[in-house]
Amino acid sequence: MFKLLDKLRLDRSATTRSGGEVVFVSLLFTLVAVAVTALVVYGAYFGLITALILRSSFFSLVACGALLVLGLASERSWLRWLCYALAAFALVPGYHLWASYIDIIMRGAMATPPDLWIFAGLLAVLFVLVRLALGWALVVMMAAAILYAWFGYLIPGEYGHGGYDLRRLASTLMLSTEGVYGVPMGVAVEYIFLFALLGGLLMKIGTGEVFVDLARGLTGRMRGGPGLSAALSSALLGTINGSAVANVVTTGTFTIPLMKRVGYTPTLAGAIEAAASSAGQILPPVMGAAAFLMAEIIGVPYAQIALAALIPGLLYVLALMVAVRLEAGRLGLERDAQAGLALLRDTLLRRGYLLLPLIGLIGFLAAGYTPTRAAVMCLIIGLLISPWRSETRIGLMGLALVCRDTLLAVMPIVAAVAAAGAVIGVLNLTGLGLMLSGLIVDLGSGNLFAILLLTALVSFILGMGLPTSAAYLLLAVLVAPALTRLGMEPIVAHMFIFYYGLASAITPPVALAAYAAASISGGDANRTAFEAVRLGFVKLLVPFLFATMPALLMIGTPVEITLAAILATIGTVGLTVAFAGWCGRRTTWPERILLTAASLLVVWPTPVASTDAMTLIARCAGLVLFVIVGLRLAGPFSDTSSRVNRKA
Repeated sequence: MFKLLDKLRLDRSATTRSGGEVVFVSLLFTLVAVAVTALVVYGAYFGLITALILRSSFFSLVACGALLVLGLASERSWLRWLCYALAAFALVPGYHLWASYIDIIMRGAMATPPDLWIFAGLLAVLFVLVRLALGWALVVMMAAAILYAWFGYLIPGEYGHGGYDLRRLASTLMLSTEGVYGVPMGVAVEYIFLFALLGGLLMKIGTGEVFVDLARGLTGRMRGGPGLSAALSSALLGTINGSAVANVVTTGTFTIPLMKRVGYTPTLAGAIEAAASSAGQILPPVMGAAAFLMAEIIGVPYAQIALAALIPGLLYVLALMVAVRLEAGRLGLERDAQAGLALLRDTLLRRGYLLLPLIGLIGFLAAGYTPTRAAVMCLIIGLLISPWRSETRIGLMGLALVCRDTLLAVMPIVAAVAAAGAVIGVLNLTGLGLMLSGLIVDLGSGNLFAILLLTALVSFILGMGLPTSAAYLLLAVLVAPALTRLGMEPIVAHMFIFYYGLASAITPPVALAAYAAASISGGDANRTAFEAVRLGFVKLLVPFLFATMPALLMIGTPVEITLAAILATIGTVGLTVAFAGWCGRRTTWPERILLTAASLLVVWPTPVASTDAMTLIARCAGLVLFVIVGLRLAGPFSDTSSRVNRKA
């Protein structure tokens, strides 16, 4: 997807097109982007537009803009003009629902012949948009869902049904909030676009550079500091946009060459950037927009989701920082001579005010504002502080470019949530979603760990190559019910599938973030992905921890939450050292095996308050092993420590 987005930069794309066509399409796209922004901000602040009208109008405008630039980027003449024609038609469903809303309500959302023609055109728009923006995976899934809904009467047994004609499909998928314009599209218009707009504005006025310099100021004077700076700055930037690939191509162009200059190999530099950029998907507040989706689906306040995600997200960042520091020690890397406290002080004094919108976001949320209202207020703060210095000042043209870049960034996400909404609508209409989750429970024979493993595998496969939001939406319908049927808390089940749904950002064979980093670093793509998995292993481990230790998600008493955080920290740091193979000196294989065993024993898979004898014995044994290995690494019980150090 990162190649596609780079291709769609209007002022550099489609060099084979005539200048007039490029200028005309660019102008149209910018006008559409401004219109989308005005619609979203008005709806978010005043909230006076009915859900179906707001969502359909939003999708029509986004689909129109997306098909314009997708057509412009196409090398095939017939495909280009097809995209232009579909871009014009994409405006029809939104206008139709706006103009006929009362009539649709009065007839109970039952489709009429004109509705059927518009629905057929909407499907054509959706299929072409998803194919060009995201590839074949969701196209095949949508086609399979619609064919299943239509021809389900041909399927024998419990997975068959009576079949639904085009009229019923149009009523469900287009004329209601159960299909394309369902909850996923609502989250896209109410949260995803708005927070992407806020992130784009902050990047435009220089907040992203402030994050990078703050990270360099905090970590740059340490050994291998550029790696730590990359990890910290990418994690901070990820809290704004929630996109692993966007983080890689944004911060990686600066951090990866800096890491290579101080001694990191191209593969390791790319892996650090990919793993660090993935942190933004699991750190509040944005979390790849899935936090907002999760809040809507589970039916809990957004603040509860963000709070629950805090400890696991911080564990990931901590383990990554420790791993990067150990790699720097193993390679004997240099420090960043231009970083340090002086840079930190200068950044805070000269550009610290650029952090005010993010500080305001936290303050508004704590004061009880809705996320949408808080985001609008932070947009206003960003616009008010931008004129304070000439280098951060943006005019009307700059605002238009922010709107354009925001629309470019969210196009794939909107296409994905529209497709996911159509699939979810069919699953709910036919009842297939509950049957599939029941199949997982049956295959796992009611065993929690077997079902967790099956769920992780299914989540990983379905999440390959999909945006975070789309992956989570599909998993929430298909897989999460299997876990909740076992008595697992809904927030735990949904966090579990969320983590494994987005793991494919750094894990082969897709690994979009790792491949993007490799294209910048010049390292081997697959080796970069495997290194990123080693550095970001917490993303694969921590879901099993909070599935058996729910206190990590702030479920339980303060004492339980504190103990869970301590045990999980010990376990993740121990595994990080074991995987690194270095802790002041090169560790031996017996030491690494003992560290791994100690880490797994400390996080024994039972609730933290469990007084079961086996649990107590396991955790005590793990702590004892940690002491033994720690003393050995410190030197007193190691005959080889000085020799290893001399060799190093």
